[in-house]
Amino acid sequence: MRVASMTGFSRTQGAVGPWSYAWELKSVNSKGLDIRLRLPPVFDSLEIKARQAIAARLTRGAITVNLTAKRVDEAASVQINRLILDRLLSALAQTPLPENLRPASLDGLLALPGVIEVTQPQEDETLRNQVEADILSALEQALDALVAARHAEGEALRQILSLRLAHIRQLTQNADAHPARQADAIRARLIQNLAKLVENVEGLDQARLHQEAVLLAVKSDIREELDRLQAHVDSVNELLATGGPIGRRLDFLAQELGRESNTLCAKSNDPALTAIGLDLKIEVEQFREQVQNIE
Repeated sequence: MRVASMTGFSRTQGAVGPWSYAWELKSVNSKGLDIRLRLPPVFDSLEIKARQAIAARLTRGAITVNLTAKRVDEAASVQINRLILDRLLSALAQTPLPENLRPASLDGLLALPGVIEVTQPQEDETLRNQVEADILSALEQALDALVAARHAEGEALRQILSLRLAHIRQLTQNADAHPARQADAIRARLIQNLAKLVENVEGLDQARLHQEAVLLAVKSDIREELDRLQAHVDSVNELLATGGPIGRRLDFLAQELGRESNTLCAKSNDPALTAIGLDLKIEVEQFREQVQNIE
């Protein structure tokens, strides 16, 4: 399966019988699947099937789906309801008007509810079913195009994420190989720090000094963090190779990468090692920002 982004756009249009129509689909990032469907009142009956079709193809994203439709055959018939109009004229004739009011005009009377009756042309059930089937088929085509657009952007995101992962792996390896992690280096820094506090370092108990250096090395050891960073990078690479709706799992792993890089910085007892940890945090944060776009 391929990696998909949550952003995309597609449009399809068609015509069947007296109807012309167009679907327009837009999708953006969202924590879940949020379908915002807009249909003309005459096609409200398609809502359930349309939602089912969308949910079958997409798992995440805020999806705005808009259908426009227009009937282009014979015009609607218009007629005046003579009964209502005659009653209005009779009532007006029997109602005395003040001098400052003019009698009602014909256009004013025709604007009253019920005076003008508009009858839409009827269509048989067979044609109606054909129109609805054609519109739903066009929705599937629009979904095909939207999914293709999301996959195209997803592939670009996959390459970006792979590059970020490569940087994270390299920084992890740099931290693992850094001389500052060695016990002798920690002991030397401990002696240097003690020298700032006491005059005669040579007079200190060397066995105790070595013991303290070992304890400090244990407390500041980042072996577990480095191992987990490598494991998380391997898991992300496996997910990217598998594809599909992996956005939530990638987001979780991004959080774990961030947690381990924070701990690495907190445990670091050397400026150069801390600098590597800070670079790791920057790479992980940039990685997580891109993950938010993945379905």
